Amino acid sequence: MDAAQTAQIKQNMEMEAERKAPPSGFPRLPAIPAGRYVDDEFLGLEREFMWKRAWLYGCHADQIPDPGDWMLIRNTGSPIIVLRDLSGEFRAFYNTCQHRGAPLVTEDAGNGRGFVCGYHGWSYTMDGRLVAVRDKRDFADFDMSCHSLKPVRCETLGKLIFINEDPEAEPLMDHFGPMAAEFEQFEFDKLDFVESRSYEVECNVKVLLDAFLEVYHLKSIHQKSVDRFLDHRGMTAVLWPKGHSRMVTPNKRPDWQDPGTIGMPKLPHVTEIPRDNNVSYMIYPNFVMPPSDSGVPLLQFWPTGTNTCRVVSTWIAPEYDPENPHPKWAERTANWERILYEDLQYAPQIQESLESPGFVGMPLNYQERRLYHWHEELDRRIGANRLPENLAVEPVLQDWVDA
Repeated sequence: MDAAQTAQIKQNMEMEAERKAPPSGFPRLPAIPAGRYVDDEFLGLEREFMWKRAWLYGCHADQIPDPGDWMLIRNTGSPIIVLRDLSGEFRAFYNTCQHRGAPLVTEDAGNGRGFVCGYHGWSYTMDGRLVAVRDKRDFADFDMSCHSLKPVRCETLGKLIFINEDPEAEPLMDHFGPMAAEFEQFEFDKLDFVESRSYEVECNVKVLLDAFLEVYHLKSIHQKSVDRFLDHRGMTAVLWPKGHSRMVTPNKRPDWQDPGTIGMPKLPHVTEIPRDNNVSYMIYPNFVMPPSDSGVPLLQFWPTGTNTCRVVSTWIAPEYDPENPHPKWAERTANWERILYEDLQYAPQIQESLESPGFVGMPLNYQERRLYHWHEELDRRIGANRLPENLAVEPVLQDWVDA
């Protein structure tokens, strides 16, 4: 962030803290229809037109460090092998043999020089080519070059590997839009894998995703943790095209530093705003990242059913040595998990309530505009011609999106 951008964000935080009403011209946000969280038809459209056609975080390069290493990713709803081929290039393929659909791998991770289907022995190279077929003489006019593994788009942000099941999707860096320039300061090519933990939660995925798009809930849910040092009334947010957004929440004391990070290795080029405030990026549709100069937590929210989800929390950091981690890491990740549990603990009860006739919709406020922006993008992806009329959201934020 350059000096002008930094000054503008600081001015915006001051204005937010002092305002007595929403900014002039900000539209009333129509209620988000309740059915978007519980209606089976709508949730089916959501699965088809969002989760299957989006750039989604797959894994960190350190998790497949050597040529021939692979991981099996299931979070997208499809079994996908993400691998480092024998030349070191990252690739992704569906874990599906092109004979009769059997899986090529059944473990979560491994290393090899190729893949052999355990059902009928068809063999593939690490770049997906079919190279051996048992009893090939029995296949008439069989062209092995027409039966390579089905690839999945695979591109990287530094050491972060993203996948997309849409072969026509725009390049990853184009997808990031204005965020791409801001990401440069975090030097993702130098951030090492620390750990990853998963949490199964009994609620629709949007219940938890919503919570990480606003700070309106801090004084209720996080009274003993982040509300002690963050000023939610000073939060400023920017909405970007394609559903992306960023919020910056100032510390209550400008000189406050997280004691759990003092003395840890730092990224040298992180600018003032993310260094001295709480910044959180939303990479649409399910990736939330509040970076700091000493480490970056990556949160992904995955639907596992209509009313169940999985939250994956991954930490990356500069100069992390798994054989000799900095002594503050154990305390830091434990504190982070406690904050996560403050959000997760309430989610099943929210799900129970929103499935009742008492839930008719969500009347969002200005602080919650990132939620409405998220839903507007979902409707654009599904398409107006496919949306049940009573479940669409009215597009009202177009003048508030920073292109």
